[in-house]
Amino acid sequence: MEFGLFVQGYVGKRAETDPLAEHKALMEETEYVIQADKSGFKYAWASEHHFLEEYSHLSANDVYLGYLAHATDRIHLGSGIFNPLAPVNHPVKVAEKVAMLDHLSEGRFEFGTGRGAGSHEILGFMPGITDMNHTKELWEETIGEFPKMWLQDEYVGFQGKHWSLPPRKILPKPYGKSHPAMWYAAGSPSSYAMAGKKGLGVLGFSVQKVSDMEWVVESYKTAVKEAKAIGDFVNDNVMVTSTAICAETHEKAVEIAVGGGLNYLQSLLFRYHDTFPRPEGIPEWPELLPEYSAEIIELLIAEELMICGDPGEVLQQCKRWEQAGADQLSFGLPIGISREDTLRSIRLIGEHVIPQIDTDPVHRTTRFRQAAGA
Repeated sequence: MEFGLFVQGYVGKRAETDPLAEHKALMEETEYVIQADKSGFKYAWASEHHFLEEYSHLSANDVYLGYLAHATDRIHLGSGIFNPLAPVNHPVKVAEKVAMLDHLSEGRFEFGTGRGAGSHEILGFMPGITDMNHTKELWEETIGEFPKMWLQDEYVGFQGKHWSLPPRKILPKPYGKSHPAMWYAAGSPSSYAMAGKKGLGVLGFSVQKVSDMEWVVESYKTAVKEAKAIGDFVNDNVMVTSTAICAETHEKAVEIAVGGGLNYLQSLLFRYHDTFPRPEGIPEWPELLPEYSAEIIELLIAEELMICGDPGEVLQQCKRWEQAGADQLSFGLPIGISREDTLRSIRLIGEHVIPQIDTDPVHRTTRFRQAAGA
């Protein structure tokens, strides 16, 4: 199993008292990715969100990833996601950005795509549309065109229901002989199997706990065996996400978690991501989840809903995800936790956890690839 970090420009409540909160959030998360690169993490995923006050101010993630391509050396940089729906981002411009980032990172870029997880965000670009199911049609129409844009000398063009283009040379072409690995952000169990059938890796941003994940991973792995890849190869790879806090002692890790405002982050998540499965007990915004006490944190750890503890405990918790079949475990590190504590978590995980689990420190790009149709 490999390890990643995902960042999203989470600002939270601190903007109420700090006029530079937005700027500090972006700069701190940049520092986290740079440290993750030094600490042996393989992936850094940058979200694309629009209009999501406090929850995510990282709207121009292509710009952000371009900076990280220069600021890092080994870590793979992923769009988590680029939204390819024509009303949000024209597909050709998405293809151009992917190829450009592939060059700037010298082959370290990973193309994550998806339909968006919330109506407040996505339907803002679609006046008159009220049903998020409409986005499936747009995504299905578009996703298979990207490999053609990259691999055909002159793209044959496209005439679809939602966008069209005459024959044109889409430039630049990707770095190397093929194209970046393609991923899909899956918000429901059925989406995992769909991604597998298309040969796409899965970005599992909506995962709850380990026991809920095992059968979902199995459904993906079954589907991907019969994949008809839309790209040049099958990306047989499942990424899952979890909050992670690692400190020198268990007591210190729990103390950091209690002070991290995690309840507010979760409340914002379900405020905006109305397509995610909604666990029982999540209140309707503006009502918030109760603040997390030490007892609640201990319960979340016991229920495998978060990773938290000293390095030995975190190692065992990460191994549970590996046993469940995850190919990659990516950590969200919310701004509510101090810069110093966050950097310490990254360093401790890099020193004590990653070397015990990730057996490919070279970070090969082809580890999960299969020939299309294989």
